[in-house]
Amino acid sequence: MDRKDDIREFLISRRAKISPDQAGIPSYGELRRVPGLRREEVAQLAGVSTDYYTRLERGSLRGASDSVLEAVSSALQLDEAEHAHLMDLARTANSPTRRTPRKPAQQRVRSGVLRLLDCMTGVAALVQNGRSDVLAPTCWAGHCTRTFSPPPCPSARAFQAGCRTKRATSSSIRAPATCTPTGTRWPPPR
Repeated sequence: MDRKDDIREFLISRRAKISPDQAGIPSYGELRRVPGLRREEVAQLAGVSTDYYTRLERGSLRGASDSVLEAVSSALQLDEAEHAHLMDLARTANSPTRRTPRKPAQQRVRSGVLRLLDCMTGVAALVQNGRSDVLAPTCWAGHCTRTFSPPPCPSARAFQAGCRTKRATSSSIRAPATCTPTGTRWPPPR
């Protein structure tokens, strides 16, 4: 059974066992659809809003203070064991759950793009994602940047000396062109 189901079943069962007469709520001879107290009546006795008590009864005890839990316990006329059980449920609801951090999705470059990069022998070219992470470089581009080191190619050493002077201008080339909601390109072409 889920933790929220435990909380819900416990609070509903305790609310159902108390009659309006036991809680000191006047009865006007009306027919009641639920056995015991209504949610509004428990909320009024506990001094909280009906929406807040409804949220508690649906199993959301996370962040509920001890004073609110004491008031709910008093409104439902819980005995010692039931009160301790409610506090245990609240403690487990407020304990942090261990979640394993999710790995980012592995971004892959399509095989056709990789073949295209392999054919580009005299050019420095990169394939980047939206965060400017380099996903695939040509051999020459690999030797131009310092962030990754692909296997050396014979013509890259001669090209590497010229890359140092062109590194400052390459950052403006790498800026991705995006489309605005109107469909125009940004930055505009020069």
